[in-house]
Amino acid sequence: MSKVHTKQQHIQRSRDLVNRSPIFYGWIIVLVGTLGTVMTSPGQTDSTSIFIEHFIENLHISRSLVSTLYSVGTLLASFALPIVGQQIDRRGSRRMVVIISALFGLACIYMGLVQNALMLGLGFIAIRMLGQGSLGLVSKNVINQWWVRRRGMVMGISGMLSSLFSLGGFPNLINWLIPVFGWRLTYTFLGLLILVVMIPVGLGLFRNRPEDYGLQPDGRAPDPVEEKAATGDSIEENWTRAEAMRTPIFWVAGLGIASISMLTTGLFFHTVSIFQDNGLTSTMAASVYLPIALISAIVTLISGVLLSRIQARVLLTASLVLQAVALVIAAWFLRDIGTALLYGVVLGTMLGLVSTVSNVIWATYFGRQHLGSITGVTMTISVVGTALGPMPLGIARDLLGSYSTALTVSAALPLLLSVVCLFCSRPKKRIENV
Repeated sequence: MSKVHTKQQHIQRSRDLVNRSPIFYGWIIVLVGTLGTVMTSPGQTDSTSIFIEHFIENLHISRSLVSTLYSVGTLLASFALPIVGQQIDRRGSRRMVVIISALFGLACIYMGLVQNALMLGLGFIAIRMLGQGSLGLVSKNVINQWWVRRRGMVMGISGMLSSLFSLGGFPNLINWLIPVFGWRLTYTFLGLLILVVMIPVGLGLFRNRPEDYGLQPDGRAPDPVEEKAATGDSIEENWTRAEAMRTPIFWVAGLGIASISMLTTGLFFHTVSIFQDNGLTSTMAASVYLPIALISAIVTLISGVLLSRIQARVLLTASLVLQAVALVIAAWFLRDIGTALLYGVVLGTMLGLVSTVSNVIWATYFGRQHLGSITGVTMTISVVGTALGPMPLGIARDLLGSYSTALTVSAALPLLLSVVCLFCSRPKKRIENV
């Protein structure tokens, strides 16, 4: 009886927090969801790339082996994401973000303790599954639950902030911490940071859906017409995961985003080595993330605002073309600070566009009701892509002594997908006659 009473008190406190907010609580969700996205950074390739040379030197393993471990670890991590997505639908974002954050923080602390290739491989599985995969999934999902009509603009704002603080901040923070404290203590610091920040934020501020508190997405007043849409007559079309997977756009967009994830991960993972091969320093390699982040933030905001006028597939097509351009620059033209800046601008523009598309397209096309299950699958496809990125470039570098050939050949994939994507239309749900 006391447990029931305690649960009712907890629910009432949650309702009071949401209903007493002086602004629509969806804006609070934007902030905490963005914070969650930023805190995925220790599991993202741009941050992990700063540690790669230290793994090779201190653990006495080859670049090919580190690349292979990272790829295999990422691939194995991806298989858990459909389950995570289902649990988000079933248990809600609030409970799941606390569980994921606790495990992710401990995984980062573990990374500071690795002693050999086996331990490193297990660590890669953990940080990729919990950080790059699960924490990113739940953080974006919760924002999508609270916004529909203004989703593009809101995700643009979120993407802008996350680019500035994640891509622009964490690699440079890590690059500063390692010389001072060493890479092991740096990982411990990152793990403690996640635990201290995300667990209280998850418990205190994450909330699942506006309908749970008598609210509507976007802060709209309840609409009697839309309330009867528990069955589907709202402005959203709610597709099940099986229905979504039978549409062409699911696979075209999913593979397009996955190819960008794959190729960008390969570039980011080997950033320091690519720059050093071209006579540039590791400091310049880390600093290039700042223009990437700034441009990505600006483009994410602009493309999010314009998404109501520009189809998502057009933005994805443009990002695929820019991905090919970035690969060619890295292969043949990365020689000085000027070309490094151009490289950063191209990558930043591409990342801004694809960030908007990947954050918005699934909820826009397939609705919120089964969003966790759907994005669990699309995230798996994307993470599988990231798994395939570092290993070919690492092997090519060891065998050929250069990244140029592998980067040039890789540029053909996004160009091909850009053509297919341009002619793939938005799905329309069939209305069955009863």
